[in-house]
Amino acid sequence: MTGEQEVIGISGATGRLGEIIVRKLREHHPDVPVVALVRDLDKGAPLAALGAELRRFDYDAPETLAPALAGIDKLLLISGNAVGERERQHRAVIEAAREAGVRLIAYTSVLRASETALPIAAEHKATETVLKEVGVPHVLLRHGWYCENYLFRIEAAVDSGTLPTCAGDGLISAASREDFAEAAVAVLTAPDDQAGKVYELAGSSSFTFADLAAEAERQSGRPVKCVQLPKPEFEAALVAIGTPAFVAAMIAKSDMGAREGGLFDESRTLEKLIGRPTTSMSDVMASVLR
Repeated sequence: MTGEQEVIGISGATGRLGEIIVRKLREHHPDVPVVALVRDLDKGAPLAALGAELRRFDYDAPETLAPALAGIDKLLLISGNAVGERERQHRAVIEAAREAGVRLIAYTSVLRASETALPIAAEHKATETVLKEVGVPHVLLRHGWYCENYLFRIEAAVDSGTLPTCAGDGLISAASREDFAEAAVAVLTAPDDQAGKVYELAGSSSFTFADLAAEAERQSGRPVKCVQLPKPEFEAALVAIGTPAFVAAMIAKSDMGAREGGLFDESRTLEKLIGRPTTSMSDVMASVLR
């Protein structure tokens, strides 16, 4: 079987990352059969219009998984968003993939999962362990942060004049979802065997929250000041403006992770994989400020 004939399955295909990956596969590799694995077939209609086959696929309905994976050669397992449930969900998918005869799983993990202190990494590290235990050949796409993660905070900062954080001078090597999607497509369509490879993926350039505030001020023409707060005060400030407590806790942990160096990477692995520098935070910010 040639590479062009291999069937690629994308889990979470109606999510923000999955949709971009399906679109890029169909646009740039139209001869590659793509299966969009979705919970809601109606929501997947736009993907079907691109030429992807739709199959119902629910992490919480294990009996649906192996049948949906039948005939798929390569599976992109996009991490679920149910924090606290992901190891269980991912195990069900990985075991179903083994049962269905999937020959390669590409998993979207987190940057330096095996060594980082980021709290969010625990479930990713556990999933990487499951992949080894179950024994399906796999490649790890370890993602840094998305530039888009910061847009709602930047918009709020322009409105209020302050950008609060507890990240200190921690550098963040973020990239856009489009960049990470291109990397996934490159790995899934690579002619050489990807099993066993680990890609630490992050932005070509890095920034601090002070940089974010300065750039937001420049683009908006309104004063924006970066305000450093102790973690408890920062988390309380987020709750005070209406952020759900669990979201505020996640944001605070993320900023602390940046403070400790967990979101910084200068390997330029992502840039090398997609063949160009990643999209700058400035350009992503411009999508909402200009």
